Parts: sequence; C-alpha cells; structure tokens
Amino acid sequence: MRSAYTVEAVRHAEAQLMARLPEGALMQRAAAGLAAACARVLGRVYGARVVLLVGSGANGGDALFAGARLARRGAGVTAVPLAPGRTHPAGLAALLKAGGAVAEDPFDALAGADLVVDGITGIGGHGGLRPDAVPLARAARGSNAVVVAVDLPSGVEADTGEVPGEALRADLTVTFGTHKPALLVDPAREYAGAVHLVDIGLGGELPSVPALEALQHADVARMLPLPAAESDKYRRGVVGVVAGSARYPGAAVLAVAGALRGGAGAVRYVGPGAAAVIARFPECLVSTGRPGEAGRVQSWVVGPGIGEMREGVREVLASDVPVLVDADGLRLLEASEVRDRTAPTLLTPHAGEAAALLGCAREEVEAGRLAAARELAARYGATVLLKGSTTLVAAPDGGRSPVRVNPMGTPWLATAGSGDVLSGLAGSLLAAGLGARDAGSAAAYLHGLAARLASARGVPLTAQEVAAALPAAWRGVRDPHGDEPPEPDRP
Repeated sequence: MRSAYTVEAVRHAEAQLMARLPEGALMQRAAAGLAAACARVLGRVYGARVVLLVGSGANGGDALFAGARLARRGAGVTAVPLAPGRTHPAGLAALLKAGGAVAEDPFDALAGADLVVDGITGIGGHGGLRPDAVPLARAARGSNAVVVAVDLPSGVEADTGEVPGEALRADLTVTFGTHKPALLVDPAREYAGAVHLVDIGLGGELPSVPALEALQHADVARMLPLPAAESDKYRRGVVGVVAGSARYPGAAVLAVAGALRGGAGAVRYVGPGAAAVIARFPECLVSTGRPGEAGRVQSWVVGPGIGEMREGVREVLASDVPVLVDADGLRLLEASEVRDRTAPTLLTPHAGEAAALLGCAREEVEAGRLAAARELAARYGATVLLKGSTTLVAAPDGGRSPVRVNPMGTPWLATAGSGDVLSGLAGSLLAAGLGARDAGSAAAYLHGLAARLASARGVPLTAQEVAAALPAAWRGVRDPHGDEPPEPDRP
C-alpha cells in the first residue's frame, strides 16, 4: 500500500529526524536520491547539459546539492536562481566548487538543456507559480529537456491536489520520505509524471494514519471474499439490483454483469429490464414488482438507468441492508434518507453528480476532488466513491480513516455503461460482507484493472468488455507472483 501524508505531518517528521542527525544530513540524503534518479534518466551523465531552476526554499537546496553531484560526474550544470539573494548558500557553494555555474542567460541555457531540475517550490508552495517563474517554466516545457521535479511539481497544492494557477508539468517527480496527496490525486497527479520515492528515513516519524492511501494488488487480494467448503449461494450473499428502464434497458444488463462477477452467491434483479437481463444472464433471479417483494438480499444496488423510479429508491433506502446508490438514484434521493440509515450506504457519483449533491459547479468538484469527496461523505453520512481520472473513496468518519485513491484505470474507461458495471461489482462485494469503504475501494481497483487488461493494446473498449475482463482482474490480484500492470496507454 502506498501512503501519502500532509505537509504538517511531513514537516513534523523531518524536524524529529533532523534533531537526531548531523546538520544537513537529511538534505544530503534527498540530494543523493535525486542525483541518482537524474543520472538514470540521462543514461550518460558525462557531457550532459543540466539546468537547475532554483527557488529559495529547501527544494532549491536539494536541487543544488544534486547538481553538484552530477557536475562531479562530468555533467555541465547551470543554476538559474529565482531569488538570487535567498538562494541556499551551502548548496550554491557546493555547485560552484564542483564546476557548476550560474546562468547568464536562463532562456539560452534552457533551450539547450538535456534535463531540467524543477526546484522552484516544494511542499510549502501555494497559489501556483509566481509571475517571474512562469516564463522559465514555459521555456523548460518548450525545450526538448526531460523535466524532473524535486518532491512535487512546482505550482501544485501538496495537501489537496489542486492546481490553482500555472504549474510546471514534470516527466518524473522524485519525492522524499513519503508520497504527498498531490502525487496521487488529480488534477495535480497529471503534472507529476512518473513518481519515484526516495527513502530518507522518515518512516518511523510519520503518524500511524496517513491522509491518503492507494491500494496495491496484495491489499485488494486480502479483501476479496472466498467461499468456504460449507458455503452456499445465500451464505455467500445475495445482491439486489434495481436498474434500467424502458429507455435504458442496457443499464440493467451491465449492472447485473458487474454484480455476477463480484463474489456474491446470487443476484436478484428488479425492474422493467427483466426480459433483457434474463436473456443475457439466465442465472439471474428476476422480478418486475417492488424491491421489497423480490426476496431476501444482503445488499441493494439502485439507480443506474432507472429514470424517475423515485419509490424504488425510497424503498431501498428504507431497508436495513447495505445500499449502493448510483446515477439516477443520486438525483432522486433525499439527504435525510441517507443520513437516517443505520446500515452502510455507498454513494458513487461522477463529478457532475457530486456537484449536484453539493450544490456547486462541476468545475469546483473537478478542481478540488479531495475536498469534494470528504464534504460529500460528511454531509450525507455515507461512504462516497467519487469517480473520475482518480477515483476517491471517503468514509463518513471525520478523517479518522485515510481517503483511498484508486491507482488503476485508464482514460478508455470514460465510456457509456462502465459506471453501471462498477456499481454492480461494488454492490456484490457489499453483499459478500465487505464494508462500504472496502467494497468501493476493491471494486474500483478491479474495475480499473479490468479496463487496463481489456485495452492492453491501446484500443477503445466497451463496458461489456470491462465486465468480461473482471475474472482476469480478479485472478491477477490474487496471484502472489503476478506483476503490477503497466501504466495504461493514453488515447
């Protein structure tokens, strides 16, 4: 599992560690890791042209000391101080002693660079790049150089993942001690490029509970339900699905497809899409009546494609089993119906639906996804799975548990019906006994991995193909010798 900590927690941990180390030792650890990462990017250090964009903080010091190490290996290293009177003195002295220089013409240096080190701002930066840094950032990105960010891309907000102004997009971010939330949450994550974590010894000083966590294969494998020898379909759990309408019968089929592959023992479908569902999935139990007349279930999924089926949403929310609400169901629910429930509730909005629930503009949600997920969970007293380029799962516990960030997925998942498959899958995991936070997190992970597998050659996919790839995704996370999948192709 990858964990991310707030600026406050990181600074406290650094202070505790620095109190026990010789002066400057922690910066030297960071600089050594940064220089090694830059050398790997360059391949051949001797003769390479490296430009350091140096701010006034510790990030600038890290960049300067790393530049000194590269200069001693034969690189031509040039520093561009953005605050000449406040440049880290020891770092600058080390660079000059190693044969580095200060740029006479920063733009000329950037135009000929093989690698640019972004040490402008670190975890303390706020409000985007300052005006004097913007032309340099644009020149760096306009060159042919590889851009390596020190700890964080300059211009992003470390704790929230927001990008309030201009920021310098990196090809690689070398971060120290632990991940920061901005490296896991969009839109900032898109500015980080690949992320390399350098261990500088902070582990023992960090809090036991991080701000965010990103699951990996082994974490999801531990969550997935496995039938025991005495299991039957009812002990494994029965999920009820209220989805689809005369206009959107496909939503019913896709939600049931996800549910059948989620580990529950049986699926009961309720709604006007019964004929379409039974034609595609004869193992599904179908009903055209009310949800309460369908028979016993251990969880409900309600909402995909239901149109104006308000009474169905109300009846499901009044039940005493876990409920997942998606799509049209989110539009039809009342906040009090969710807050008054005693059983777990999982809401699965995309940005537009989240904006409607919060009463704000979609752009606000997209710019501040982490804040939106936390606010929704607090306001509705429910676990929230906020779908998007990075899926977030937030529990309604006031921050006592970390928000989970789903590292899987691919932009090809932005296709009609994929959310219906996710809803059925997560609802099935609820029926199998997982809590709302685990069910949402594991479902998002499997869903994203299935999409990667289905689009492995960089081709478009359909929601049906995502559902069909779920068994392979399930096998993949349970294989202790399986490799983590590669990053997805970008369309």
